[in-house]
Amino acid sequence: MALLFHVPINKSQHLPLKIHATHVTPSPPQITLEPLRIPKTSFKFDTYMTEKAKLVNDALEQAVPLQEPLKIHEAMRYSLLAGGKRVRPILCLASCELVGGMEGCAMAMALAVEMVHTMSLIHDDLPCMDNDDLRRGKPTNHKVYGDDTAVLAGDALLSLAFEHLATQTIGVGPQRVVHAISELASAVGSLGLVAGQIVDLASEGKQNVDLNKLEYIHIHKTAKLLEAAVVGGALLGGGKPDEVERVRQYARCIGLLFQVVDDILDVTKSSAELGKTAGKDLLSDKATYPKLMGLEGAKEFAGELVAKAVNELAYFDTTRAAPLYHLAHYIAYRQN
Repeated sequence: MALLFHVPINKSQHLPLKIHATHVTPSPPQITLEPLRIPKTSFKFDTYMTEKAKLVNDALEQAVPLQEPLKIHEAMRYSLLAGGKRVRPILCLASCELVGGMEGCAMAMALAVEMVHTMSLIHDDLPCMDNDDLRRGKPTNHKVYGDDTAVLAGDALLSLAFEHLATQTIGVGPQRVVHAISELASAVGSLGLVAGQIVDLASEGKQNVDLNKLEYIHIHKTAKLLEAAVVGGALLGGGKPDEVERVRQYARCIGLLFQVVDDILDVTKSSAELGKTAGKDLLSDKATYPKLMGLEGAKEFAGELVAKAVNELAYFDTTRAAPLYHLAHYIAYRQN
């Protein structure tokens, strides 16, 4: 697997609540390519991801059965069950287990996050938004079912997410369930995902988008939902306040990292490799990290983010933290 950037790890680093990209030089010096250093354990990441993804996929299949009205449920299932890496729900389950919780306590939250994420993809692909024809290697929802059904399928998944989280969470006290619902709601609302999307739309084609605005867009549009997944898992797993705050900081870093890597892949990979339209941000003249920082500057910033993320895990049991170490590595070095 090709490595993108050097990752220095310093356990004395602490991530502030606000993350800033500070490398603005168009052509920074070449950086050394070295793998992320992960504490040695017997943990088998590929097996873990395969097993967790199967659990999530089986649970999603049961949560959204094919029933009347057939068309809307077909459309919901088309996008929800289209595959994907299931990174967000797996992060949720891993965070729950990190603080000593049982996987089952966070499964409803994991599914709810994936439903919300799928809604965001369906709506993001619409002609009035990003106007994309390809998602996960398949025609986008509106290309198959029409714009009207795609809007309704996204709406239905959004409402089902909160119903499922509220009614299907097991073995957890009501106060923690309410807190998890609040985390998810704030992540997707007018101060979360929607905020990022509206600022992104308003910024398209404009030349005055700086790193601060780009960071605002992606923290809200991408990182907030990933943060809700990780924090929700820790809450439902019985995490203490300081543990929840540490995983929040971890999640905020890898959430922004996810988007930085997305931007890098968009200009370095083909549509066939990505399973979605490559180079679209460039064609629509969108601000991206490679555009504002240069490709190597974006890689260096990604390295800083993953280093800060894994630093937060140093305060947890190494064995329990192993999935989150490896997930940070996976997000940083993914190829699609």
